[in-house]
Amino acid sequence: MPARVAAIFGASQPFDPSHRYMTSWILPPVLLAIVRLLLSIYAFTTIFFILGWDGVHQRHDLDRHFFSYFTDLSYWGLAFYFLFSSLHTFSYARTGRAWLQKWPVALQVAHAAFYTTIVTFPILVTAVFWAILYSGSWFPAEFEGWSNMSQHALNTVFAAFEIFLTRTAPSPYAHLPILVVILALYLALAYVTHATAGFYPYSFLDPNKGSGRLAGYIIGILAAVCLIFVIVWVIIWLRQWVTEKKMHMYGKFAKGRHVDDEEMVEVTREPMK
Repeated sequence: MPARVAAIFGASQPFDPSHRYMTSWILPPVLLAIVRLLLSIYAFTTIFFILGWDGVHQRHDLDRHFFSYFTDLSYWGLAFYFLFSSLHTFSYARTGRAWLQKWPVALQVAHAAFYTTIVTFPILVTAVFWAILYSGSWFPAEFEGWSNMSQHALNTVFAAFEIFLTRTAPSPYAHLPILVVILALYLALAYVTHATAGFYPYSFLDPNKGSGRLAGYIIGILAAVCLIFVIVWVIIWLRQWVTEKKMHMYGKFAKGRHVDDEEMVEVTREPMK
């Protein structure tokens, strides 16, 4: 991949010279890696427990169509992101250089975009669930309450951890079209699900309830993801400005790791003037 194209998508070379993806402004790298690993374990445990529970209680249709729901797909994304980010952070803490920094440029671009999805889509899932899908009454069974809180509330808490406590920079604007394309692909998947399984994963996607209503939901969700992207971008910019410019907390680096001149320029550069 050409270096200029990679830079547009957040993977300028050398990639991540001040280790923003692997460090926190407040947590040491080892502790950051442990927290990320624990979040990954919780997410995977939630996924497999839900699958097991549905199987044991003869809810096989839910298991068969697990990947038809955007909630479940985005939760898989959280689980895998925290798994890989924890491994990258552990490798950085041990050697001073993360595996990610040795990977091909295309995978570095993919990781940068992956980060953008996990600080955007969980918030979208939470907003859509509680604003549109939630019936207004609490769940009758403890399992339903726990599973919905895990997938429709804690998912945003996990995203907030990455937004507020790491040293990541604001995502490049080039990632916004990627988010839109992913949503468009999911929309196609929803209609494939209807064609093959006879149901819509979300009732508001049913065109029989009114094409204008359907268009309104699609446009509204598109607008929501764009708004969330901008809000998260601003929050990350503010976090950098407060922690690095005002508090002079440039980050907790690996033991024995010294920031060279090139990296110090990147660390101390103001995100925006």
